[in-house]
Amino acid sequence: MRVSKRASGALAVGAAFALVASGCSSGSKGGDDANASKDGKIVINGVQPENPLVPANTTETGGGKIIDWMWTGLIEYPNNGGAPQNALAESIETTDSKVFKIKLKQNTKFHDGTPVKAENFVKAWNWAAYSPNGAANGSFFADIQGYDEVTSEDPDGDGPKKAPEPKAKEMSGLKVVDDWSFEVTLSAPTAVFPTKLGYSAFMPLPDAFFNMKPEDFGRKPIGNGPVSFVSWQDNDMIKLTRFDDYTLRDKMKIKDVDVKLYQSEDAAYTDLVSGNLDFLETIPTSALAGEKYKGDLGERALQTTTPSTAFIAFPIYDKRFQNAKLRKAVSLSINRQEIAEKIFFGTRKPADSWANPLTPGAPSGNCTVCTYNPTEAKKLLDEAGGFQGEMVFYYNADSSHKDWMEAVAQQVKTTLGINARAEGMPTFAVFRQKINAHQMNGPYRAAWQQDYPDIENWVNPLFVKGGSSNDGLYDNPEVNAMAKEASAAPSLEASHQKFAELLKKVDEDVPSMPIYFYGQQSGHSEKIKKLELTNVGELDLSSVEL
Repeated sequence: MRVSKRASGALAVGAAFALVASGCSSGSKGGDDANASKDGKIVINGVQPENPLVPANTTETGGGKIIDWMWTGLIEYPNNGGAPQNALAESIETTDSKVFKIKLKQNTKFHDGTPVKAENFVKAWNWAAYSPNGAANGSFFADIQGYDEVTSEDPDGDGPKKAPEPKAKEMSGLKVVDDWSFEVTLSAPTAVFPTKLGYSAFMPLPDAFFNMKPEDFGRKPIGNGPVSFVSWQDNDMIKLTRFDDYTLRDKMKIKDVDVKLYQSEDAAYTDLVSGNLDFLETIPTSALAGEKYKGDLGERALQTTTPSTAFIAFPIYDKRFQNAKLRKAVSLSINRQEIAEKIFFGTRKPADSWANPLTPGAPSGNCTVCTYNPTEAKKLLDEAGGFQGEMVFYYNADSSHKDWMEAVAQQVKTTLGINARAEGMPTFAVFRQKINAHQMNGPYRAAWQQDYPDIENWVNPLFVKGGSSNDGLYDNPEVNAMAKEASAAPSLEASHQKFAELLKKVDEDVPSMPIYFYGQQSGHSEKIKKLELTNVGELDLSSVEL
């Protein structure tokens, strides 16, 4: 499991409120542009992306935010938590939730000046779904007819044998009608399908992409969104600039955006307070104590709630963690309320459900192993045969995770008598490389920030075999079958009911442990007069006024 990059507005119920902040518009601080104007520059925080920036191969926040800014999809999720609305799509029509006719707005452009046509979607989706290409988000196309023909499975997991060549290179359910229209046929009616189409896996790719190596494209990406790529210096800076030919909604009021790639949130916070950074998405825990950040920032301190959950995931491919009773014991030994109060000073809420309750269709309070129950935890550990050796809880040290991960390890050690400790890996990129290679030797920090507003997004990528973020390789055939039924339910209501039943099975297996629901504290410089956050707390660049 990983932090997914995109989140979304609610389909019927607002997942969070858009947040508008006003500050002193002195123009005397922030970044290195002392004379800010509507064509000025801002500097915002970021982290080194895990991979080159290809939408269908980016599933984490570092690269994901850049892709969110650089691309615009068929639909978009409003900041105010409202229902998804058309963006690049002129219309999306269906009479049976199985065949979708999609018409594009004409004369929109990629950053290289080429037009965005129907074939740019169809070719991009086929590339992502074709399993030999190895796109991390390939499973998001599983609804489409013919997906099974373009994918094949490694016969021995990560063993020496290679997966056979798929039967086809293109999905039969995709058809270009003309330059501005294409048709999507699903394997079965899927009511949530159009809601997904704002997620970055479904972004179009320019013709140039198909004439070069994906990794080369990703180092100099070409999108179709409000900002275009300028340069990328690893672990230092990604530079973006306004795309003046963007026509889909309000253009950016500022000209340039520097994304400074930090290896410490504390360092980013210091830069924010001193006026060398214009926006910091997450205030570090060191500044939460006594609400220090409010004293430092005044009205430039922001708070919001996002549909995001912090987890600790188990490497189920490691034989030591394949006993569900052991995993339950560890989860029941964690005092989530204490972590929320003592580590996060009440700015987070203890998690009590598998899907974030701000998500449409998500039941609340359905995580029975999220309660603190030392007696039951010890009993289950005995029934599991105990745990031999050291249990190391891993996290990435370039963000504020040390305190709470150490608290979790200490609670497990105190309650269960296991030799537990926490260990940080230097950067998120290194951390993710280990997770992707299935080389984690103990439980590890994870999180999920929803990609689109539906409970399905909290199940299929995380708990279904082959899911894009099922990093621990959890595999329950009953869960897999139930997920397929839920996805193909004739209505959203029926789908939500089936997914809720499925999560009861997940709760029995404990492939991961929900720990807390995110509350977000952010801040901006005096240079910024006005801004809006998306309902997952990302900065909406088009809203920024200096």
